[in-house]
Amino acid sequence: MATIPITKRGAESLKAELHQLKTVDRPWVINSISEARAQGDLSENAEYDAAKDRQGFIEGRIQEIEGKLSAAQIIDPSELDAGGKVVFGSTIELEDEETGDKVTYQIVGEDEADIKQGRVNISSPIARALIGKDEGDTAEVQAPGGIKRYEIIAVMYI
Repeated sequence: MATIPITKRGAESLKAELHQLKTVDRPWVINSISEARAQGDLSENAEYDAAKDRQGFIEGRIQEIEGKLSAAQIIDPSELDAGGKVVFGSTIELEDEETGDKVTYQIVGEDEADIKQGRVNISSPIARALIGKDEGDTAEVQAPGGIKRYEIIAVMYI
C-alpha cells in the first residue's frame, strides 16, 4: 500500500475526528437505534431507518480514517530542511507577476486542503507548478483563465 503524505496538523485533525466518531457519534447512534426498535414495527419507522443510515455513514468514515492513518506518512513542516526548495508541507509566499497581488499557500495532503485557509492539495495545479522551485523562481500555473505566472517571494517551513 502506498503511503499518503499528511502534515502533523492534518494527522492530528483526523485522529480527533476518529476519536469523536468512536466515543460520541457511534454510541449515540446505537442508542438511537435501540430507542427506535423499542417503538415496535420497524417496517414504517423513519427514525430507525435514519439511525441505521447514520450508523452506516459513521462506520464507513471510521474505516476510511483508520485506513488513511495507517498509510499516512506524517510530515512535520517545522522539521524540514529542504534548503529553500518548495516541498510538501512548505509554506510559500507568492506574487502574481501581472497584478502584483501577494498570496501565501501551504502545500498539504488531500484531506487537509482548504483554499480559504491557504492550504492547497499537493496534486493541485499550483502545487505541482511550485514543487522543486526555489525562492526567486517563477512558476507558471495553468489556470481556467489562462496561464498565470507567480514569483516565489519566500519559502518557509513552519
